[in-house]
Amino acid sequence: MISESTVKALIRDIPDFPTQGILFRDITPVLQDPSAFKQVICSMVDCVRPMKPDVIVGIESRGFILGAPVALELGVGFVPVRKAGKLPSETVKIEYALEYGTSTVEMHRDAIEPGMRAVIIDDLLATGGTAKAAAQLVEELGGKVVGISFLIELSFLNGRKQLQGYDVCTIVTY
Repeated sequence: MISESTVKALIRDIPDFPTQGILFRDITPVLQDPSAFKQVICSMVDCVRPMKPDVIVGIESRGFILGAPVALELGVGFVPVRKAGKLPSETVKIEYALEYGTSTVEMHRDAIEPGMRAVIIDDLLATGGTAKAAAQLVEELGGKVVGISFLIELSFLNGRKQLQGYDVCTIVTY
């Protein structure tokens, strides 16, 4: 298991990105360090394994980077949640509020079967809007969200409030 201080030492702060007043937590240096990246994935697997998912749902785009190796390690499928207009087959979609605006995400309509146990993975928990939207898509298709995992949590934005009722686990908290 990787220590929180080790991960924090690798995360780069980018001020005023993507808009003025936002401090972006860039995980690229974590991904560039093979040992740290592997340890982060192992920590996420340790968090998610007890939830016994049938599928990992990764949120575009860093949720793909983190979620796909977790799915492989657990021997379960991977489902992408993407920005509107990026998936080629029939989708379900939802609009939601961001920390700095609104967005729409979608998932293939046939990606989740009724009763499937899903864990949602993304890089960052800020206000919780994106993860909540992904959870609503899973539930709309009849799946059960058994957990949500993030590499980073910005606790001062109270994102866990939006995710009440879900088992949430994070590796690093600011």
